[in-house]
Amino acid sequence: MSLKPIEHDRQYGELDQLLRFYLGQPADDTPEVRSAALDAYLREVWRTRPWAVSVAEQQVREYAENPPGRLRQRLGEFYALPDVGLEDSEVRDWLMAIAGHLRRSVEEGEVPPSAPPRTHGEWHARFPELGQLLGGWFSQDMPDEFGDHDAALADYAGSTEAALVARLVGEVHELLALRLAESDTVLAVAELGMEVEPPAPYSVSEWLAAVAERLGGAS
Repeated sequence: MSLKPIEHDRQYGELDQLLRFYLGQPADDTPEVRSAALDAYLREVWRTRPWAVSVAEQQVREYAENPPGRLRQRLGEFYALPDVGLEDSEVRDWLMAIAGHLRRSVEEGEVPPSAPPRTHGEWHARFPELGQLLGGWFSQDMPDEFGDHDAALADYAGSTEAALVARLVGEVHELLALRLAESDTVLAVAELGMEVEPPAPYSVSEWLAAVAERLGGAS
């Protein structure tokens, strides 16, 4: 019998959120040095949910000190740690290193400096609705589904709750406020799922500004 959702969230919910930041990233934390993935998690969670850092520390440490035994594994009543590229014998020390960094972050204020997202997970955590728009309406399938960019945008606006459209507008403004170089903006929208070029004659940043203006006016 697998864990019920409320039991999963109580025991492993924040651990699961943390490990999502390790997708595609090396799990190379040591007791002395944080990984890029852990830095990304800390930047995002201190910005939005600072109380969750202590929850993550508790859940990570508990999992490391009390890994699921054979009975819980047979019953399915445990959290299956994703494959992070480590040998089984290395996982406990890695988790304890993470727990140590999380505790120091809370107790000593060790927080990565503010910066634009640097990993795939951090981009999607910071700009979730923009990721929905770009990955859902502007993937490589867009030319087959819609006549042009305007048609795709109209479909998004017409099929999405107004509050989410407003959130999308805010996220676009926030992304543009980072004042990234155009090449970095291109990389950002690619991380967020965009697989087509913006319509001529726009650059990516110019097109994003036009999207925000159009959807903001529609709202």
